[in-house]
Amino acid sequence: MLFSSLLFLFCFLPVTLIIYYICPRGKKNAFKNTVIFVASIVFYAWGEPMYIFLMLFTILHNYIFALFIDKYRQSRPKAAKALIIVSIILNIGCLGFFKYCNFFISNINNLFGLGIDFLEIALPIGISFYTFQTMSYTIDVYRGITDVQKNPISFGAYVTFFPQLIAGPIVQYKTIAEQLDNRNDEYKKFGDGVKIFTVGLAKKVLLANNIGALWDTVKTLPQSEMTVVTAWLGIIAFSFQIYFDFSGYSDMAIGLGRMFGFEFSINFNYPYISQSVTEFWRRWHISLGSWFKEYIYIPLGGNRVKTWRHILNIFVVWFCTGFWHGAGWNFIIWGLYFGVLLLIEKHFLFKWLWSIPRIFRHIYLLLTVIIGWVFFAIEDMSVVGRYLATMFGLGGVPFADDRAIYLLYTNAVILVILIFASMPTIPFIKQKILPKFEKPVAVITIAACVVAWFLSTASLVSGSYNPFLYFRF
Repeated sequence: MLFSSLLFLFCFLPVTLIIYYICPRGKKNAFKNTVIFVASIVFYAWGEPMYIFLMLFTILHNYIFALFIDKYRQSRPKAAKALIIVSIILNIGCLGFFKYCNFFISNINNLFGLGIDFLEIALPIGISFYTFQTMSYTIDVYRGITDVQKNPISFGAYVTFFPQLIAGPIVQYKTIAEQLDNRNDEYKKFGDGVKIFTVGLAKKVLLANNIGALWDTVKTLPQSEMTVVTAWLGIIAFSFQIYFDFSGYSDMAIGLGRMFGFEFSINFNYPYISQSVTEFWRRWHISLGSWFKEYIYIPLGGNRVKTWRHILNIFVVWFCTGFWHGAGWNFIIWGLYFGVLLLIEKHFLFKWLWSIPRIFRHIYLLLTVIIGWVFFAIEDMSVVGRYLATMFGLGGVPFADDRAIYLLYTNAVILVILIFASMPTIPFIKQKILPKFEKPVAVITIAACVVAWFLSTASLVSGSYNPFLYFRF
């Protein structure tokens, strides 16, 4: 069930909210957490009924392991260490089997000339997200960073919470442990949640979906019909699509969380205004970057080690980052590509980069990121090579043709809107202009949300193009 679907917007969400708000709070929000848990199970079962058992198994074994880890952490540290290792192996094992099994079979077949059959298994939606959440919980209990959750329903509500179940952000238990047991359902918080959700819905339906259609058109063109302009238009379209698709879903998750009384941190902070790759990854998919930093990079020694070890740490983290996104060599290369760029910036480029004008730093960032998206968007590595060659006019590729001009002309307006929407235009207006007109601000905000909601739902009613890129992760 998609957030950007009529079933969710006009049936599932209203019914869930009504039940949630008429339900008594109970001790430590026990009743309300039960509503969230049951609703989330229904939400997930709507699209993945068979994999409910996998999710329940994930909840159960992490809940039990955490109880024993907490019990033995101080009295029997070796037993606690053994338990956390087994817990991590179980989590990684489930993720690895369902997400990467056929990838390994394919590579073994290619390497040794074998004919092992692929397993007929589908990728459970959201498994990459909820696996990382449960792992962070048990690891933090082992470290003594967070208290163990003794109520299985409350823990289940944390793992399955439908607003961030299928597409994040990755919410670490320690950041919402207090909110899980003690949160207030305020009207202002609910109203803020509705506004944030509406912004996310508009980003997904009105922006990502519209520009995604351009990428779909370009990527299906035969190589012989591709021009330099067409190739650049296509990958720029994808760059906007993936940003507004994923950040839109993150905003919807954050908004939904507010409606239920939770405060989630932002997951995207205008990454395309960055002036270096380092800055870009501090602004893009913040929850994932924080997870890898805290649970892999720092335990490996971070940057407080010898240079060769630091380089190895970066490669490990970015190999994992790429592989987390998908079971394909293109994702691994995409991750290592950014790992190399980060190392180059840190050890060679950074001082020089900040000595040149801001506009050139920004152009450098956009070029490197857009080139990186080619690896991400196209799974066939031979096609990746040809697409990059076309972008730079290699092999006698024409610069433009009638189709390229037509695509540019018909998408010019949406591209301009996307450029402004990817910059902090609205925050600037709020800070510089709206304070001078305080009274109309509330009316303008409500009116804008109503218009965005109407346009988004009208687009959905029309049955227009509505994919979701991050289902495959």
